Order: sequence, then C-alpha cells, then structure tokens
Amino acid sequence: MDAEVTLDRAETGEFGDFLEAIFERYHYDFRHYAEASLRRRLAAALAHFGYHELSELRARVLGDREVFTELLRFLTVQVSDLFRDPSYYRALREHVVPVLKTYPSLKIWVAGCATGEEAYSLAILLREEGLLERTQIYATDIHPESLRVAEEGVYALDRLARFSENYLLAGGRASLADYYVARYASAVLDRSLKRSILFADHSLATDSVFAETQLVSCRNVLIYFERALQDRAIGVLHDSLCRRGFLGLGSKESLRFSTHAVSFAEFLPDVRIYQRR
Repeated sequence: MDAEVTLDRAETGEFGDFLEAIFERYHYDFRHYAEASLRRRLAAALAHFGYHELSELRARVLGDREVFTELLRFLTVQVSDLFRDPSYYRALREHVVPVLKTYPSLKIWVAGCATGEEAYSLAILLREEGLLERTQIYATDIHPESLRVAEEGVYALDRLARFSENYLLAGGRASLADYYVARYASAVLDRSLKRSILFADHSLATDSVFAETQLVSCRNVLIYFERALQDRAIGVLHDSLCRRGFLGLGSKESLRFSTHAVSFAEFLPDVRIYQRR
C-alpha cells in the first residue's frame, strides 16, 4: 500500500490527534501549519520510516525522542542558499543599510534560519558595508540538527557556484571565495563571520519576543502556516522591531491579509520589505 495514499485518506481527527500528541509530548506545535503541505511531508516521513499508517509512526515517535528528532527533518522545511533571491539582498544593501548605519549598534533577527545560509549572507553583506562589528545577529530555528549544521558553517563545495552567482547578483563587493576555505568536498565559511551570530532554538508558534531589533528577516516561513498562526508569528515579529524597524519576507509572502498590516508601511513591496510604522 502506498504511504501517501494512506495518509491522504487519514481522517482529520487522526491527523489532528497526531499533531496534538507531538505538542503534548515534545512541546513542538505543528497544529496550525498548512495542512496540505504537512500531509505531504508526513507522507514522505511514513515512506522513510517504512510505515503505512499514521498510528504506527505515532507510536514510534512518542516512544523515542531520537525518532522524533529525525521526524523534524520532514516536518520543517530546510531549504536555503547563500544570498537566495539576490534582489532581496541587493535591496537591503542599497536601501535598508543606509538607514541601519544611523544606529550606534544593531540587532538583527533571522527567524527560521534553517541551516544558516541566510544568517551568513547577512553577515557578509554587513561586513562589506562596515556594520558587522557593531551588529548582533540572532538566527533561530526549531530544528536542532539544522542549528548544528548552521553552527558549523560547512557546506558542500558543489553548491558554491550557485552561491557565488547569487552573491554577485546581490551586489557583492568582492569574491565569495574571500569568505570560505575549500577542504576536500566542503567549503568552510570564515569563522570570524560567526562571532556576530548567535544560533538558538525559537518557535514562532509558541515562543515570544526575546530582543528589540532593527531588522527581522523571516523568509519563506509564513507560507507553511495557516492564517491564524501567520498572524501570531507576524505579531511576534512586529513586537520585536523597534520603531521604523524593517521586516523582510519571502517573495511569495505578504502582510496583505494580516491583522497587523496596518502597523507596517510597504517600504520596498517588490522584494517584500516592510517598515514598522
């Protein structure tokens, strides 16, 4: 029997009970993630673990935390690149950085940092603009394995051609090769970049504000949330921003239908950069 077909047929109650059980056991809240996307990812998890029924996976996950940690790889989306969507970074460099330079010190939050590429991209950009030494970057995610990868700052060397192209399109002032050392099949990012980055666990579904920031970059995260959770998350992001602070979203995300939309001005709508009023 095909796992995905079985999951598609799973009753709403069974699906909801699975997510409720995860929340009660591990305090990870997926109950308001977009259901269609979550069902597809759980189908992939069923195939990975070799089960046909959600009840089988539930019993294994609730009984073994290591299995739950492995399941998180499917429940969270960990797709990123250095300087992904270069126009976003070029806009930050050309239009947001001049404002950031007016602050004596900076705090920036990368919410949903996955394996760290966005945090390192911002660190490189800020170094080139002379701001990194007075900046603290908070990079958060709910997936412990992704945070471990991010801490290491080591990426497959065959990804660097795409990273380098993105960097140049984003307005890079040098060569991306200046920021990493090639070792065998890996690229190790310059360790000095990490001195300004703090990687930590944080959930937009359950946690609250932990710092006042001048820029929050939360890209390609909200699209996986249902409307109510999107609103909660945007509220947390809003509350973390100082007056006239900036919020960057993914290219397919918008504040248009959020109850918090009135609290933001569309600073650069083409690249989804907003400014708190």
